[in-house]
Amino acid sequence: MAESSGFPPFSRKSPLELVKNRPHYTPMALREIARIGHPVLRKVAEEVADPTTPEIAALVADMIETMRASEGVGLAAPQILVSRRILVFEVAAARASAESVDEGEAEGTLPVGLTTLINPVLEPLGEEMELGWEGCLSLPGMAGMVPRYVHLRYRGVTPEGETIMRDVRGFHARVVQHEADHLDGILYPMRMQDLSTFGYVDEMEKSLPEI
Repeated sequence: MAESSGFPPFSRKSPLELVKNRPHYTPMALREIARIGHPVLRKVAEEVADPTTPEIAALVADMIETMRASEGVGLAAPQILVSRRILVFEVAAARASAESVDEGEAEGTLPVGLTTLINPVLEPLGEEMELGWEGCLSLPGMAGMVPRYVHLRYRGVTPEGETIMRDVRGFHARVVQHEADHLDGILYPMRMQDLSTFGYVDEMEKSLPEI
């Protein structure tokens, strides 16, 4: 998902640190980002059998490097031509405030830093949905109004083998839904109800300054 942010890792040890401690460590690298039309973006991604392997840690490190270099807030493995059920994201503290609920914590108390989810599972909490602007690194320069569930529970596994489970709202929930869609071969225009709000940002902002 397009938009930049930079916060410290959520877990005690980041995937970047983890991969450096593995045998046969190779430096992280920027990866090519698949654009709309590439067949990998239409596939349902495969589950990861073992999230703790050196290969997965190296892949996650590359995803994080690529996401940050591209000034994105999220990235899914299929976007870098790897059809596996992995996503990474960062939610700025200002946007996470009063929107996220971490298991066992009060609502709105925790900013959400770098998060990796392997084999994520999403569960909407309620039927309420809202429209919001979204962009995507696989559709550079474009944006559209997309309906998403307001309140969501998700769980997944980290490259360290730890389980993450959170109830989240607002922008945090939107980012996770956007990235998880990539794992099922869905791009955000496929979720849109009104394609008149879809287009190139530099053209639309002439008449829609709120973009």
